[in-house]
Amino acid sequence: MGLESSKRVLVTGGAGFLGSFLCERLLAEGCEVLCVDNFFTGTRHNIAHMLDNHRFELLRHDVCFPLYVEVDEIYNLACPASPVHYQFDPVQTTKTSVIGAINMLGLAKRLKVRILQASTSEVYGDPSVHPQTEEYWGNVNPVGVRSCYDEGKRCAETLFFDYRRQHNMPIKVARIFNTYGPRMHPNDGRVVSNFVTQALKGEDITIYGDGQQTRSFCYVTDLIDGLYRLMQSSSDFTGPCNLGNPNEFTIEELARTVIELTGSKSKLVRKPLPSDDPRQRQPEISKAKEKLGWMPKIPLREGLKETVKYFEDRLRTA
Repeated sequence: MGLESSKRVLVTGGAGFLGSFLCERLLAEGCEVLCVDNFFTGTRHNIAHMLDNHRFELLRHDVCFPLYVEVDEIYNLACPASPVHYQFDPVQTTKTSVIGAINMLGLAKRLKVRILQASTSEVYGDPSVHPQTEEYWGNVNPVGVRSCYDEGKRCAETLFFDYRRQHNMPIKVARIFNTYGPRMHPNDGRVVSNFVTQALKGEDITIYGDGQQTRSFCYVTDLIDGLYRLMQSSSDFTGPCNLGNPNEFTIEELARTVIELTGSKSKLVRKPLPSDDPRQRQPEISKAKEKLGWMPKIPLREGLKETVKYFEDRLRTA
């Protein structure tokens, strides 16, 4: 067993949508995984199949409190990431992003280990630049209903880079764009899970605004490959690094594709656009291509088929 394969890796938010896939990937790479989650949005269902693996350990813990463990690497994914969940308790959302980052950075500093921050395309706000490059500073409302998440994640990035400058710490910052796939929370208010569950139940599909706003959808295993490559990349490449699929689709196109794949008779219903909802979101990923040799491989239709299959199973067993 090589040194690489015996690494002990901490994943905060490890029972969540992305976190559970990351834990799987790390186990497949031969790592020992310490999955930390407070189960606010993460679920045991997402990680149940890993509990018997002797290299997988689960710890129920809130990152707003310090954590004293011994690990070789840290992925900080802890934070509710959908508007429904992060607006449910906005103060806690900001605390998770900011205090959670401080606690995990403190742990990484003590252990002298590399740490990756799962940041977000939300740091760009409602962008006035299209597509978004990492150099763009964003257009964020600091007092809006989404600010707890947007500004929380922006502040976490600030902390990561200040720890880098002040303590010469080995950091990585990934800006994650819309990601979808199995294990998404059915009630998270995100457009893919919304459309798929509405279509499978034969309900009307709700489109906000005119449906011409665009999103770029990255399948979960592609995204996890990007995170893993970023963590393994050269120490002089800190990011921020955009990770997402640059292929852009309108919300209406997505809705019609979901109806087609589910064979649903759902109709489209339009409602007013929510506050601060961005009109366009598309990653510019030349840095990821150049520095990580990464780009998404799974087309939207193929990823949606897997996602539909997952939600069909969930609805059947609910």
